[in-house]
Amino acid sequence: MTEYPRVVVDLNKIRENVKFLTKKCKESQIDVVGVTKVFSGSIEIAKTLVEGGIKYLGDSRVENLKKYENLDVPKVMIRLPMRSQIKEVIKHVDISLNSEISTIALLDKEAGKQYRVHRIILMLELGDLREGVLPEDVEDYVEQINSMKNIKLEGIGVNLTCYGGIIPSFDNLGQLEKISNLIEEKYDLKLNIISGGNSSSLDLLWKNNMPPKINNLRLGESLIFGRETAYGKELEGCFYDSVKLEVEIIELKEKQSYPVGEIGFNAFGEKPVFIDRGKRTRAILAIGKQDVDQSNLEAMDKKIIILGASSDHLVLDVTESKNKYQVGDIVKFKLNYGSLLQLTTSPYVKKVFD
Repeated sequence: MTEYPRVVVDLNKIRENVKFLTKKCKESQIDVVGVTKVFSGSIEIAKTLVEGGIKYLGDSRVENLKKYENLDVPKVMIRLPMRSQIKEVIKHVDISLNSEISTIALLDKEAGKQYRVHRIILMLELGDLREGVLPEDVEDYVEQINSMKNIKLEGIGVNLTCYGGIIPSFDNLGQLEKISNLIEEKYDLKLNIISGGNSSSLDLLWKNNMPPKINNLRLGESLIFGRETAYGKELEGCFYDSVKLEVEIIELKEKQSYPVGEIGFNAFGEKPVFIDRGKRTRAILAIGKQDVDQSNLEAMDKKIIILGASSDHLVLDVTESKNKYQVGDIVKFKLNYGSLLQLTTSPYVKKVFD
């Protein structure tokens, strides 16, 4: 018997997206880190990305990267390592992103204990105000890293868009290129990776405006949803519908659209606002805020209005729909990156790979 709610994933569509985007990147001598965090370390997704041609597997959790040990590609930790996980990072991660010299020193010490050389990408702060070393501090960092016996400076990188919303440009990624040139010339070393950000950098690539030395991108959302994330544009040649959510109706009744009585705070400390549309046909679905933020869902039935949610229930207005819904019927939803991230993290939502 089919279990709901469930996220249905079309692996063939994702594989084709990966093939298309890795080929496009390769034309500009750019390798791809396939980021898997939106699927909470799914081995099915990791294998699909590898089959599609990605060069590295990336995730923000070492717990997820541990699952990929039998896949023959380098594993990249894309969140700065926690000191409490240094031992695990050295054991299970090939390359980690770093911006704290004290953490790098701990990685060096632990790598020595495990008889390993750990590779790092030094992250730079170029305007988005998330992680990264300030440009004026880079030389001091590089000098200290070069003195470590068990750490190899594999490259430098930047994160843009994710926190501050700063759009990648030829100018800010050009700074990354200039700093890489400075490091290589001053310290007589070769940086293998110049990582120019994430799916938001694809717009530059499509416009043929990527600084030539950028040779690495960390892609997640574009591989799944077929769009760049600077402007949210769909990328021609990709599939945009590789995932969907299916949820079961558990109640269907005509009710007034405006509550009766004094309105106070709901279960989440919010004072809800309602529109009085009179009596409407309302469906309650077996999913709630514990699983997903309803604002990140879009019903495939365009006539459905998402009214709101509690912890375990999603409330819909299905009055205008041409479908004659009944209790037990399934309602399907389009997803975005945020909703998929939440749903795949929830243990109460089934994950089905087709």
